[in-house]
Amino acid sequence: MLPAFFSGLGIGLSLIVAIGAQNAFLLRQAAKREHIVALTLFCIVSDLIFIGAATGAVGYVASHAPWVLEAARWAGVVFLACYGALAARRAWRPSGEVLEAAPDAAEPPAPAGPGGAAVLTRQRRGTLAAALLTCAAMTWLNPHLWLDTAMLGSIANTFGEARWVFTAGAITGSTIWFATLAVAATLLGRYLRTPRAWRILDTIIAVVMLGLAIRLAIG
Repeated sequence: MLPAFFSGLGIGLSLIVAIGAQNAFLLRQAAKREHIVALTLFCIVSDLIFIGAATGAVGYVASHAPWVLEAARWAGVVFLACYGALAARRAWRPSGEVLEAAPDAAEPPAPAGPGGAAVLTRQRRGTLAAALLTCAAMTWLNPHLWLDTAMLGSIANTFGEARWVFTAGAITGSTIWFATLAVAATLLGRYLRTPRAWRILDTIIAVVMLGLAIRLAIG
């Protein structure tokens, strides 16, 4: 059973450890320290559902409706290309208000203004509902995720009776990755407070997303 578990862990990490649309969104939210716990749990639970469902259903879909996987591939090309274009637009024309990372709790308060009154700066904070809806779109409507989980489901079924042990390994890998990404991005948020840093990050995301779209289109 252990070989199946560690195979699932390794293959799951190899597929998820990349700057995808979902990971890029989580990275930005973690750096801004907005609803990161809820979003991380949402991503983990979503992967649990997707990978588990793929293990049980991918064989049926591949044999009865192979066109679904082909349609998902081209939908993934469009999705990734659009997301890459949006990241490129943010890099080209950054918005300082959106790209501000949250300050550390240990930072000193803002200096006092005229008359001794503290000068407070307000940062626009997105609502939890809006963040979850965006995360849901990045997760559930991302055909690239469907393809990855379909691949995991296909591999899991090659392990026969140990396929659910493989699936548990893949879900464990997903949990480790999302937790690590959230913590690392939160700790590194102090280095992402300048528009220049976010422009570099968005440029990298744009290049990766467009590259993934091209690779997916080529097949």
